[in-house]
Order: sequence, then structure tokens, then C-alpha cells
Amino acid sequence: MSESAARVRGPRAYIVFVIIGLTAGLLSGLFGVGGGTVIVPLLVLLLPFDQRLAAGTSLAAIVPTASVGVISYAASGSVAWIPALILAAGAVIGAQIGTRLLPRISQTALRWGFVAFLLIVIISLFLVVPARDAVFELGWINGAALALVGVFTGVIAGLIGVGGGVIIVPVLMLAFGTSDLEAKGTSLLMMIPTAISGTIGNLRHRNVDLVAAGIIGLSACTTTALGAWLATLIDPFTGSMLFVAYLIVIAIQMTGKAIRGRKR
Repeated sequence: MSESAARVRGPRAYIVFVIIGLTAGLLSGLFGVGGGTVIVPLLVLLLPFDQRLAAGTSLAAIVPTASVGVISYAASGSVAWIPALILAAGAVIGAQIGTRLLPRISQTALRWGFVAFLLIVIISLFLVVPARDAVFELGWINGAALALVGVFTGVIAGLIGVGGGVIIVPVLMLAFGTSDLEAKGTSLLMMIPTAISGTIGNLRHRNVDLVAAGIIGLSACTTTALGAWLATLIDPFTGSMLFVAYLIVIAIQMTGKAIRGRKR
């Protein structure tokens, strides 16, 4: 355990871990994301976690959270199993590429590029409403395209630490015509092997607070199923608009980081 993690103990810290987990779990189930966009900034803001330790802890917490989310979506038949595994394989490869490219590419330029990507997605979600009954039809062409999407997602995750759900969910809906529920369930399944792979690497470099990850992950498990259930009650357009609001928050976060990076 790192020095900063050793300082993060006491009743207040444990309460914060639980609150972060409950919030991340609800958003994970509702939007099909890992919750890292909530866990990382809150650990940094509310507790003495540095960015690297927060990211590693978040990735470990995602494993149980995503697992419960997958079970919840699978219960309603909203998981495309083979496409998720193709995406995961690509993402694992892409993450390795991203971490190798990290020292050579401007983080500020990458963040601005990702903000531009999010803006395109946000506009597209206003124009395209996913059909709730759409089913992913896997073929050779879209299977190869999925692998490329997985690699791209992994590269971005390795470069700027953004979880796959923020990319995978809108791409599956907009580019592959997947239903909103299937996109979320598939995204959560894809995250599990990716998060396990990343966590193993982070453990080697002592970038995971296992106690914090365990508390956050278990707390998240109690609300993930609730989020997934709420997603089935909301009509596709409303679900898209809520996802747009979530993406706007992420875009604002990323814009702030890009501006601060440029000032340095």
C-alpha cells in the first residue's frame, strides 16, 4: 500500500468510500459505464489520493460493479456476449499501445480531441433515437469493426484514463444500431476482463488501494442493479438525454484538465 493510501483511513474515509460506491454503482447500472468518471475525481477531491492511485483503485472497484451490472442486464437478455468479448480483446491490446504512446503524445491535445469526440456524440444522440428492440447481428465485417473499436477504446483508456463505457455505449448505438439496453449490458461485460488486466498491472506498481477498492466496489454492487432496473423503465429518448447530461459533465471535466495542462 502506498504512503498516500496509508493516510486515507478513519471513519470519514470509510463513509466517503461508501458514498462514492453507491453513486458510482447507480450510474454504472443506469448508463453502462464503469463509474471511474465518478470514483477518480471524488477520491482526489475528498481524500488525499493522487491521480494515479485513484485511477488504479477505481479500476479494481469496477470489476465487482460491472459484474453485477452484467447479471442485471443479462436477466432481460440485454447482453451481446461474443461482441463484448471481441471488444474486450481489442481493448486489452489497445491499452498496451496507449500506455506505450503515453510519453510521446501531448496530453492536452488528446484531451481536446476527446472533448471534440464527446461533442459529436452528444449532437448525434439528439438526432438518433435507438430502437429498444434492436438486436446486434454479428457478421465478419461488423465483427472486425468491433475489434477496431475495442483497440481504439483501449488506446484512449491507456492515454487519458477514460473508461470504455463512455466510448462503447454511444458507438454501439450510433454506429452499430444496437438498442440502448444491449449497448449498456455489452459495455459492462466488455469492461470486466479489461479492468482485471489493468488491475493486475496496477498491483505490480502498487497503484491500488485494495481496501478502498473493496469498499467502493461492494457499495456499488448494492445500487448497480437498481440503476440497470431504472434503465429498463426509462424510454430510449429519455435515456439518451440523461446519457447526454452525463457526457456533458465528463466533457466539462476533460476541458478543465486540458486548460490546466495548457497553462503548465
